[in-house]
Amino acid sequence: MKKATLPRIVWVLGAVSFFMSLSFELGHVLLPMLLVGTMGMSVTALGFVEGMADATSFMIKVLSGALSDYLKRRKWLVLLGYVLAALNKPFFPLANLPAMLVAARLLESLGRGIRSAPRDALVADMCSPTVRGACFGLRQSASTFGAVMGALLALGLMFWSGENIRLILWFPVLPAWIAVALVIFGIHEKKRAPRKPSLQAFPLRWRELRKFSTYYWLIVIIIALFSMVQFRPAFILLRAQQAGLEPRWVPSIIVVMYLAYSLSAYPVGKISDRIERGFLLACGLVLMILADLLLALGHSLALLLLGVVIWGLHMGFIHGILAALLAEAAPAELRGTAFGISNLASGVCIVMGSVGAGWLWDHLGSAASFLIGALLALIPLLLCFLVLRFKKLERRIGSKH
Repeated sequence: MKKATLPRIVWVLGAVSFFMSLSFELGHVLLPMLLVGTMGMSVTALGFVEGMADATSFMIKVLSGALSDYLKRRKWLVLLGYVLAALNKPFFPLANLPAMLVAARLLESLGRGIRSAPRDALVADMCSPTVRGACFGLRQSASTFGAVMGALLALGLMFWSGENIRLILWFPVLPAWIAVALVIFGIHEKKRAPRKPSLQAFPLRWRELRKFSTYYWLIVIIIALFSMVQFRPAFILLRAQQAGLEPRWVPSIIVVMYLAYSLSAYPVGKISDRIERGFLLACGLVLMILADLLLALGHSLALLLLGVVIWGLHMGFIHGILAALLAEAAPAELRGTAFGISNLASGVCIVMGSVGAGWLWDHLGSAASFLIGALLALIPLLLCFLVLRFKKLERRIGSKH
């Protein structure tokens, strides 16, 4: 039997994700220092901002995903999202008040929300089920490697500029526009029969939502709970500073974390095409709990670094697998909606988790934030066993037919 290959569009979307992640991380890795260290924002407020930024992104995804199903066109929504992010980049170095930086952060998240669900649905549309895990893993690895390069560039620019953060924030503009150009000239979507405009055909209706199986909703619940207990990178960066790392070296934490992420996501995705994804998902959650414990209880930079490495590995195990599980659980004609609904639930939980973690940090200390995160991660871990049971039941039904 001929071995399935990865479609060209996956490689192009990988390159797009690489450049946009490079652009994003190059600026984002420095924002916590600018907001908390320079402008005096509290960690609780930072947690709220990070949560709202991600929630804005995730809540928009439910609309953009459903719209891409309705229009039967995904590329132009993907392009719109990347263009908005690229146009927003100059606002970061120009902002001179916390409110301006927060507004720029929310606008950037709006662009991410518009593009993400249609992009993931596009990957699912173009990939054979036999290589779906590898396709999502490859795109995730490329995105994460871009984040590694962005953090490395931020680290070098901190030394070159004498820690001039505002100057460095101009550098993300170019890679963002390279990503836009790749979408315009590199992605060619298959033509589909045009849809006659009708509100009755829009996917976000109860009749359409009933098409999603119990298995799909289980995956959504796991994604939502995972999002609640997964710390935003800003908290890990602040923990590194708290452990005694000099500000100019803080971007190295992102380098280490995302390098572990990028090197693991594609291999784990390939493996997930051959063995149970639920088992690998459980392994990722165990790694997350271990990383939380190291970040909470480690009192040396060496233990902190080990925690950061394991944190990166857990992301490599989880993100691509969750996307592949969601893609296989959703009806093909509603994949954009499926990713959008998942991201809406995730967005609500991210706000709750980020604000809660920030409050715990300010009132009980950083260790309490990570320890409670580890405790709550046991819930999605237990739900992974239900995923495995669903798959076993599915195989039994298939064998009878």
